Amino acid sequence: MDKIRGIILDVVNRRRFNGELEIEHGVITAVQEVSGTVPEQYIMPGFVDSHIHIESSMLVPSAFARLAVRHGTVATVSDPHEIANVCGKDGVDFMIENGEKVPLKFYFGAPSCVPATPFETAGAELDVQAVTDLLDRDDILYLSEMMNWPGVLNGDVTVQAKIEAALDRGKPVDGHAPGLKGEKAGQYAQAGISTDHECFTEEEAIDKLKHGMKIAIREGSAAKNYEALVSLLDDYAGEIMFCSDDKHPDDLVEGHINELAARTLDRGYDLFDILEACSVVPVRHYGLDVGLLEEGDPADFIVVDNLEAMEVRQTWIDGRCVFNGSTVHIPDIDVTPINNFVSYSCTPDDFVVEAGSDDQTHVIVAEDGQLVTGKATARLPEKNGELQPDLSQDIIKVAVVNRYEKAPPATAFIKNFGIRDGAIASSVAHDSHNVIVVGSSDEYLAQAVNLVMEQEGGLSAVSGGQEEVLPLPVAGLMSDRPGEEVAVHYQKLSRMAREMGSELNSPFMLISFMALLVIPSLKISDKGLFDGENFEFVE
Repeated sequence: MDKIRGIILDVVNRRRFNGELEIEHGVITAVQEVSGTVPEQYIMPGFVDSHIHIESSMLVPSAFARLAVRHGTVATVSDPHEIANVCGKDGVDFMIENGEKVPLKFYFGAPSCVPATPFETAGAELDVQAVTDLLDRDDILYLSEMMNWPGVLNGDVTVQAKIEAALDRGKPVDGHAPGLKGEKAGQYAQAGISTDHECFTEEEAIDKLKHGMKIAIREGSAAKNYEALVSLLDDYAGEIMFCSDDKHPDDLVEGHINELAARTLDRGYDLFDILEACSVVPVRHYGLDVGLLEEGDPADFIVVDNLEAMEVRQTWIDGRCVFNGSTVHIPDIDVTPINNFVSYSCTPDDFVVEAGSDDQTHVIVAEDGQLVTGKATARLPEKNGELQPDLSQDIIKVAVVNRYEKAPPATAFIKNFGIRDGAIASSVAHDSHNVIVVGSSDEYLAQAVNLVMEQEGGLSAVSGGQEEVLPLPVAGLMSDRPGEEVAVHYQKLSRMAREMGSELNSPFMLISFMALLVIPSLKISDKGLFDGENFEFVE
């Protein structure tokens, strides 16, 4: 039997007291108040990320776990949507099987939108029967984010069938409806969808809360909605969760949900409201087998030294100390990669954009820290009948190259990446994960893409005589290397992008969302430039 004393933060009952935990066979057998002094340490439920794509960390689940437990994370609600778009059900199985090899509790959902749209080439399809088969499994807890919100509102038969399959089995349905407000938000919620992590204004979030949805406040490596939404805790505590959605490896080295807890506490919000959002709300909403410091619960908890900074001294999962302040007690797990990639070479001529009769060209307007983009038109210089980037307007080329079969790239123009001499490319390109590239010349575009092609997946940066590539052999999304090593390599690539002139917070994260067609306004797929508001291609 293990016994731990400290200042217990009983979040369920909103109490703070000097106490002792008794732990036996992985379960909390007693939570007792004690008289006298106790060690100056706080014992509280472990943190839960209420919505994350583990693949976005570029780490397999077992490697993700080794970093996350250092920050007090004991569980994640994980959508394997990314790998499912590449490898289908085999990809979902890979994530579950790898995650089961470590103590951290990964709770996976059935991806609802594979492929995400018919306007891009994906590597797999999960139809109604495939989704239903997944939902029949005990290791699938929910239906992952229903991105096809137009299908929900318009009564699409396939969409309805997937939602009903989850509800019939008593499993919750996650939402994904950026910008949806008023009656449309109500209609979306009434379809059986109970959460959303895509809100980027308080008004939008309140509309969804009023219709019974829970809101996950997202603060990831690319999309950052915390500042706009944290005030929801004032009036809607108990309905709010925190999530990352997408977390790159260098950011995960620095912190996880603990950072949001500390940041919110520093703003003066109630401690128990904060810890409830970090643990109780997601545990109860999804029915997770995660302890909340109650007698009979799994012994999942953390010990924190500095409450204001949420500095984690220990992380316990199922009665086992998996992090003790200096050492992670989770082994490295050998990985056999799974992939779906057709490698071929591109030439600079593949990225030529011929000038048309109109002197105005559509331009994607990237927004730092946001998944949404703007759309604009610009007059671009021509050379030999071909449209050229215009660095004076910070407009360069963007292209998507099909990774599943050899095909001509789709090439357009993008603003605000800041790159003046070079290119960056990535096979992490939501949602179908074709190869996306931005760069200042056709030569650089081809060079960056070919580096990724040679590795059958990865990130690359090229500039002058320099080139760098981070291989991602697992589905072209994840490395088979330890998290710290991947983080260092990723930081090197990010520095190269900044040396090219980019001032973006996370250029590789942002580029990965420029092909995300379900988020407005203007995006690009391997089939062309796409208007995400009207769900149609534009010339």
